[in-house]
Amino acid sequence: MISLLVVRHAIAVDADVYARDHNDDDLRPLTKDGRERMDRAARGLARIAPPIVTLASSSLVRAVQTADILAPHFAPAERVQTDALAPGEKPAKLLQWLRARRPSGAVAIVGHESHLGSLVSWLLASSDTPFVELKKGGACLVEFPGDLRAGSAMLRWVLTPAQLRRLGA
Repeated sequence: MISLLVVRHAIAVDADVYARDHNDDDLRPLTKDGRERMDRAARGLARIAPPIVTLASSSLVRAVQTADILAPHFAPAERVQTDALAPGEKPAKLLQWLRARRPSGAVAIVGHESHLGSLVSWLLASSDTPFVELKKGGACLVEFPGDLRAGSAMLRWVLTPAQLRRLGA
């Protein structure tokens, strides 16, 4: 069985505010409050999530910074960035990435909405219409009891950042 921990990046600087002085939204960072809240949520995640062997994120700064916060709580054997987690990518690209890795344990991914909601919905029900939405710093755990294919995953849990922070207290 393969477990996939899906985490939305923590609270970042407001996009409109950031755009006033910066041209590249890919470089938009987390806020101080976002980092602090994510660290508390990561403690809760570490209590309930399976051991993570691979921690992957998109290359956008806010996702990388969120993965940086998660890493000490999970001590993954491998840290990577993948284009499969870029906003707007097709969910099939992440599934191909997972298949190519042949994970021997749980994989955690850090990305962005609406991409993650679409991905999880597709993994659970082969649905092109998203029915899952993660809040900033929220997470869910899906498991593949057999083959890695759309519609074959099972949802184990989905939690808000506040719920994760309470678990970590």
